[in-house]
Parts: sequence; C-alpha cells; structure tokens
Amino acid sequence: MLEQMNDASHTRARTLLARATAGIPDDRNPVTHVADLPERPEQVTDWPSWVPDEVVAAFRATGIERPWTHQTAGASAAADGDDVIVATGTASGKSLVYQLPVLSALAGDPSATALYLAPTKALGADQLRSITELDVDGVRAASYDGDTPREEREWVRKHGRWVFSNPDMLHRGILSGHARWAAFFRKLRYVVIDECHSYRGVFGSHVALLLRRLSRVARHYGAEPVFVLASATTADPAEFAERLTGRPCTAVTEDASPRGPRTVALWEPPLLDDLTGENGAPVRRSAGAEAARILAELVIEGARTLAFVRSRRGAELTSLGAKRILAEVDPALPDAVAPTGRASFPRNVGSSSGS
Repeated sequence: MLEQMNDASHTRARTLLARATAGIPDDRNPVTHVADLPERPEQVTDWPSWVPDEVVAAFRATGIERPWTHQTAGASAAADGDDVIVATGTASGKSLVYQLPVLSALAGDPSATALYLAPTKALGADQLRSITELDVDGVRAASYDGDTPREEREWVRKHGRWVFSNPDMLHRGILSGHARWAAFFRKLRYVVIDECHSYRGVFGSHVALLLRRLSRVARHYGAEPVFVLASATTADPAEFAERLTGRPCTAVTEDASPRGPRTVALWEPPLLDDLTGENGAPVRRSAGAEAARILAELVIEGARTLAFVRSRRGAELTSLGAKRILAEVDPALPDAVAPTGRASFPRNVGSSSGS
C-alpha cells in the first residue's frame, strides 16, 4: 500500500511537471534533474526526564503527544550545556529543540532568563505568540525591538524572562546599555538564534562580532549561556555555527519528522536571446518571472501550490505575474492566487515570503 501511494504521488508530480514544461523544446527544457523521494515515517521518543511535567503538559495541550527523536537529541544536548545547531527540513519542529530546554530552565529557576534573536520581525512575532500560547507558569516572554513602546521597555528590562529581539536591537538597545540589563545578563541561560543561515556575508560578519560581544558581556556578569541555533538550509551546520558564534557546536541533522513522498525537480531559468549582460554575458529569465509562470500552470491544473520568495515585495510581484497569466485563461482563476507572509496561507494556492 505504501509503495502504491508513493507511485501515485510521483506519477501526479511528473504529470504536473510535464504540464509546466509543455511546448518547450527538449534542447531548451529548464528541468535539469528530477528525483523521486519515498515517504518517510516519523520516529518518536518519550519526553526527556529532565523536562518538568508542566512543560510537557503545555506541549501536549497543543497536540504534541510525543517529540521526534531529533528534537529530544538537540534539546537534551542543549540542556547538558552544549551549544547546538539543528539543521533539519522545513516543518520538522526545530522550534521545540530550543523551546524545551529554555522553558524547562525558566520553569525550574524563577530568576533564569533567555534571549531569542530572529532576522525578521514576522518570525520573532510568530515565535513569541507560540510561547505565549503555551502559557507555562512564570514564563514572562516579551518583545524588545524598535516597535516596543518606550513605556514598555523598562518593564521588559526589569521583568522580561524570555526576551525576543533582533541583532540590530541587541546592538543598539541592549548591549550598548548592558548595565541596565545587569539582572537579565546575570541569569542568562540560553541564547536562541533562529534562521541563522540569514547571517551571511558582510551582515553575517557583523552579527558574528555582535555574538562574541554578547558572550563577553554575559561572562562579565557571571553567566555562560548556551547557544541554540536553527536553520533549514545550512550546508555544513557545525562549521557555520562555529564561525558565527566563535564556539564549537553540536549539529543535529537527522530529520525524524514524517514526510510524504516527494518529487524534486531542479529548474534552470532559460537564457534570453534578445538580451545580454556586461561584456556580452548571457542573461537568464528572472527567477520571479519563472516562479509566476510555474505557479500559473499549476493553478490551472488544480494543484495546491506555495511559491517561496525571498521578500514580501517579491511575493507580491510573483503573485501579480501569475494573476496576469491566469486572467488570459479564465477570469475566475486569478482569485485563486494570493501573496501572504510567513505561516499564513488564507487561500488554497498562493505565493509566500516565508522560508
């Protein structure tokens, strides 16, 4: 039965792929490689013994009866004092890897604190909402960023136990006045760096120096926090994490979450015959334009589709491009496409600026 389900899924995917490339000559076919991946069953384990009952009850109330093995492996390593980077697939529950040890520490020690850093406000707000909804007794999670009202900032400095911020605010609003955060730093147990693959290039170098300064400031107040990093797209997670934080990290890469059968296709945008770049270099059709065309073809076939785009503006442009194509086929089809932000998909087909 499982093999039949895999075959049916792969056949459907190949049909959709053929639809998306219909009419393209073989010598200009943008599909460079196709691989069929079978279904992967989940691997679960019991809750670690060091997790307080109230934290387990909070997660079970959200429908998580038992964690996956990679979640407990990463969480236990962090609870033991090791810096950890979890690099597993999208929707593999990476958040639980840091939520378990942080919430356990905050629930077990009323003076313990934690810091969460995200590259985007949307991601930070999403994670803060998740922690708030868990409603673990004594865990006062709060946002501290450029939009935090000034009258609330003093409260966060004095009473916030899990502070959600970003590298810019860490630099300008926290480390620059660390004496006012002395109580927070003195009991800092964990530093969470979400979507850490975002910190590359010059910006990544700045963040790396910032994290080293954060470690020095925490050490100045007598704390040695554990760093927990999360990423879905890091090629060499352990090496990358060490370069970013300046500290050796344990990598958790074995994904134990369930996954249905998949067909993965690598798509290379075609060259533009009437356009050349600098020194006559060939120019390819933009990824956004290709994504809009593929999205439109899949909508016509009735396939539920997400197009992940790097920015909100890119998501809007991809959506508009797909709508224009669909309007030429059926006036009712453009309404099936909607741009949306992270973790919010109000319609059955759309483009997203999430990751």
